[in-house]
Amino acid sequence: MIEVVAVSKFYGDRVGVRDLTFTAGRGDVVGLLGPNGAGKTTTLRMLTGYLMPSRGTVRIAGADLWEAPLALRRQVGYLPDRPPLYRDMSVRGYVAYTATLRGVARAERRERVAAALALCGLSAVAERLIGHLSRGYQQRVGLAQAIVHDPALLVLDEPTAGLDPRQIHELRELIRRLGQERTVVLSSHILPEVSTLCNRVLILDGGRVLAADAPERLARSLPGAARYRARMAGEPAAVAAALGAVAGLAAEAQADGAWLLEAPAGAELRPALFYALAAAGLPLLELTPLRLSLEDVFLRLTTAEGGGGAGVAAGG
Repeated sequence: MIEVVAVSKFYGDRVGVRDLTFTAGRGDVVGLLGPNGAGKTTTLRMLTGYLMPSRGTVRIAGADLWEAPLALRRQVGYLPDRPPLYRDMSVRGYVAYTATLRGVARAERRERVAAALALCGLSAVAERLIGHLSRGYQQRVGLAQAIVHDPALLVLDEPTAGLDPRQIHELRELIRRLGQERTVVLSSHILPEVSTLCNRVLILDGGRVLAADAPERLARSLPGAARYRARMAGEPAAVAAALGAVAGLAAEAQADGAWLLEAPAGAELRPALFYALAAAGLPLLELTPLRLSLEDVFLRLTTAEGGGGAGVAAGG
């Protein structure tokens, strides 16, 4: 559905994106993550055909950005962080107007508009003025205008910005439904949102892709210490002494009585921990491996301490 091959964008001497390559198919929801200036907005603008790359290839549903830019744009629906709404128009009138701009045939227009309104949960407010709607409903109107022409790709830039928790939940459910029939690429600063919505994540920094994979696989791809949550019966001083006898183990007491344990990468913690606790007569009640969160992965990859560019490449 989407093919981005060796795409770069330069603004004079400044790099917007360098050698970006990834693919995504129908049903994929791809999240773009990165600090400010990482290249997320440039990437989204090239996917929508708003910006031409300096070099490289962008294809969407078989349409090439260089060879057929108008055909490519017809395959894209776009919701920017501030939806392009006319507040003095009704919901139905506005979505019908955007359908006209998108080239939807007159014979199909009424049906397409009704379908977009129904899918976005707007049928009950179709005759209301957009300016009288809540921010959550206005985002829905923005989504309706982005899908009314049935695009192959839906591009979303910070889709839940400014919404309250209930509106965020409702919009996430809507994005999931929309993603079942098309490809979705979204940019967000809300890491739990990306973890929840996306089956693919691209982490960018300095215009380059540092990592590309499913959220749950990114943590396993990173080198680093093994971390566990543990709970032992016994006095804290005795537990600390026993843990201190395990070579290479770092231990930190937690407020709830548990311990955070960290061992060097590749080290097998459990046998040494078992024997140390058994020798001290301290029963082990819990030992749970802790996986890195998407936030942990993001921070390790985009900070100097994490390598600042020694990324993980997987999954295209």
